[in-house]
Amino acid sequence: MTSFENVIDHFRTKRVLVVGDIMLDLFVYGHVSRISPEAPAPVINAAAPEEVIGGAGNVARNIAALGAACDIVAVVGNDEAARCIHRHLANYPGITPRLVEASDRVTTVKTRFVAYLHNTHLLRADTEVTTPITATVEDAVVAMVESRFADADAVILSDYNKGVLTPRVISGIIAAAQRAGKPVIVDPKGIDYSRYHGATAMTPNLAEVAQGLARPVGNDENSLKAAAASLIETADCACILVTRGERGVLVVGRDGNAAAFEATARRVVDVSGAGDTLVASFTLALVSDAGPANAARLANAAAGVVVAKKGTSQVTANELRDILLSRPHFELREKLHEMGTIKDCVTAWRKDGLSVGFTNGCFDLLHPGHVQLLCEARSHCDKLVVGLNSDASVKRLKGATRPIQPESARSIVLAGLAFVDAVVVFADETPLKLLEQVRPDVLVKGADYNIEQVVGRDLVESYGGRVVLAELVPDASTTLIVDRMKSGPAKAASGLAEVN
Repeated sequence: MTSFENVIDHFRTKRVLVVGDIMLDLFVYGHVSRISPEAPAPVINAAAPEEVIGGAGNVARNIAALGAACDIVAVVGNDEAARCIHRHLANYPGITPRLVEASDRVTTVKTRFVAYLHNTHLLRADTEVTTPITATVEDAVVAMVESRFADADAVILSDYNKGVLTPRVISGIIAAAQRAGKPVIVDPKGIDYSRYHGATAMTPNLAEVAQGLARPVGNDENSLKAAAASLIETADCACILVTRGERGVLVVGRDGNAAAFEATARRVVDVSGAGDTLVASFTLALVSDAGPANAARLANAAAGVVVAKKGTSQVTANELRDILLSRPHFELREKLHEMGTIKDCVTAWRKDGLSVGFTNGCFDLLHPGHVQLLCEARSHCDKLVVGLNSDASVKRLKGATRPIQPESARSIVLAGLAFVDAVVVFADETPLKLLEQVRPDVLVKGADYNIEQVVGRDLVESYGGRVVLAELVPDASTTLIVDRMKSGPAKAASGLAEVN
């Protein structure tokens, strides 16, 4: 069996051709505190919409996030939504768009209105044309796909039933793929699975299986195995991967062999786009020699990661490594932020009515002084952000022999503390630029500082925040630990540990 480490490593050598229905997903978030007097409907105090590429575009984004390359062939209209999709795709160096413009269509847009509290979806409004594309556009799509076969390791048909994947387009692509020896993986829709005849694999959910068979299907393994066998015969495919919601996935082969994997998500925030993640990761695993069962296990883990994220999201190769290889810091990576992302994180906390605290340091060798400082800082707020000096800034502050641990190690150790909610590495000697992003309600430093010496005090107090000086553990210093280690084991064992 090929190891998951090798499978994921092979992702970066792969290129996938995605064909299907691309769309623009708009997420309008806001607070809901009352019901409209005009109708029994909630009133949402909305912020500006967040734009992401959905449908087949989200499949492509997942492929790129996993480290592989992707060509995407899709149909758009001549409208602002199409131009927006072009702009967003240009930000993904791993994705090459091959978009066919159809003057008689509008680009599909799904607008979701979501309440911040519990990420509750209130309403979805769709703008779309779902009639089949014209014969001229069909020819253009198939020709574009055929021109990209030479570089592709696999083809994904992302069918959202919006009229692009017509029977003629599907049969033409599958026939061409068979001639080129390329596997075709289908994320199906509709009631006629015979139109996917000759595909390598399909990834329907439970409801889509029932729709394809025109009858109810139970979520127990025996019922699903029988249902999958019927669809395999209809489509003449090698296997089917069925997603079962909170019960995980079941993969069934043409030979009747099956494997089930329980859902891995510990919390579910948003299921939007989870099917896109599943088909992308399943396909990459298959062409990286994982085999159907292990590809299903990997895809199940990938879906478990994205449903814990807000909106239409992706999974990265590192996230997959963490969960599949049982790396203990898997969930801790969610606490690691950059200067460009911490502001959104803090904004979301504040919208939930939570107070935010901040402290900073080098935290080179974590010791009781550090723990005491961080614990006290957290007692003054609901969420604690820790600013961590980068390796270069530590060298400037502490000398050429420091830090002892690189910033990646120091970050993950801090994230492992329950009372730390976010860790951000900053490159300057002081965290002033980071403080301007976070704007904490409370700024905490050790009592070895005078309050006048605290960097950022003027900023925090200017908007009504406060500065707290925390008591220190006596003789707690990383420098002392290092000195004792140099002096011998006996002295090293007797010492504790500078708060930096």
